Amino acid sequence: MLILLPPSETKRTGGAGSPLALDSLRFGSLAEVRSAVLADAVALSADHDAAVRALKLGPKQAAEVDRNRELHTAPTMPALLRYTGVLYDALDAESLTDEQWRFAGETVAVQSALFGLVGAADPIPAYRLSFDSRLTPSLKRRWRAAGAAALSEHDGLILDLRSEGYAALAPLPDRAGAHYVRVLARDESGHVRALNHFNKQAKGLLARALIEAGTALPSTDALLAWAEAEGYELGPAADGGRDLELIVPEVAGAPGKLMAVLRSAR
Repeated sequence: MLILLPPSETKRTGGAGSPLALDSLRFGSLAEVRSAVLADAVALSADHDAAVRALKLGPKQAAEVDRNRELHTAPTMPALLRYTGVLYDALDAESLTDEQWRFAGETVAVQSALFGLVGAADPIPAYRLSFDSRLTPSLKRRWRAAGAAALSEHDGLILDLRSEGYAALAPLPDRAGAHYVRVLARDESGHVRALNHFNKQAKGLLARALIEAGTALPSTDALLAWAEAEGYELGPAADGGRDLELIVPEVAGAPGKLMAVLRSAR
């Protein structure tokens, strides 16, 4: 089983790990593209104004160019701890047990614009680069074939929780058992619609639950059976195809309410 997560624009600073070593990262087939993208990101950071434009940074974010200037020397931390934001708050990697970390390291990957697919426990520095950052050639052009090839090497269940922009950097193989997950909300009248603000939180909670389960589910049927037993409404998309839909209760108010509803359902 492989669970694919998007990265986040925001990242924790610092870390206790040694500086970046590309050969320590998972998905070694991406090494050549990683080296090229890394070199270009570092080179771009030498021209502060050009980097601000290419990275689409606002005035308050301009200092993030410095992160890319220090990529070879900055301390590292595991990818699941490096990323922050709604999805990662819900996943709450800091509270994982050692056994859960071991399982996450084997089954969870994050789609980085800088490093491509990285394992949950891979040590990475803080950086600034998004799927739509203005590098030439484009990041989609650089990563697409290599990322798709890396995923095609995985013949088990793949659960894709990435956003569309990051999913395009490494498209799923066109086969049974490889699924993109959409998050929808059902209101009190039973109407189902796309879930916007809480989309990332629902994905983080689902990823956390799968990590806590600690079982590498072998197939789509096994995934759906697990979801039903855990109280998640997860099933094939209404319009057919290979997508799956996670339907959650529509909850007004703070994001924490969605977390409470989903956890109480389990």
